[in-house]
Amino acid sequence: MPPLTSQFAYLLLLALPIACAAWTVTHEEVFREPREFCQKKTQDCKPLVARKFFYLFTCEYCFSHYVAAFFLVLTHFQMLYEGWRGYLIAWFALVWIANVYMSIFNRLRLEIKHENVVIATEQAEQKKLDDKA
Repeated sequence: MPPLTSQFAYLLLLALPIACAAWTVTHEEVFREPREFCQKKTQDCKPLVARKFFYLFTCEYCFSHYVAAFFLVLTHFQMLYEGWRGYLIAWFALVWIANVYMSIFNRLRLEIKHENVVIATEQAEQKKLDDKA
């Protein structure tokens, strides 16, 4: 078992592609049509299992569990313990860190949008003043 500092470094690094994949599928324009299809299915499907299946493609938190499980299978990353306990701890830790990354990214995007609105408003006001002069 690698030292705890190495495990923590792997955790922080491995959570990056998990966050990237989960965010891209659940938020970005490239997957808009499949996501809208899944959103419609979450409302229209009768069986509960079908609604929940389609919902996981619209929720970054839910989808990150599946992406993290895929990366665990791919990398065999374990934390603290060897065997199934190490995989279980790593799985939940990866999901949590990936969601922290996505929350930070979302907050950053909101701040950038807010700044752009403020700048546009200030430019519009300046234009009005220039037109009056």
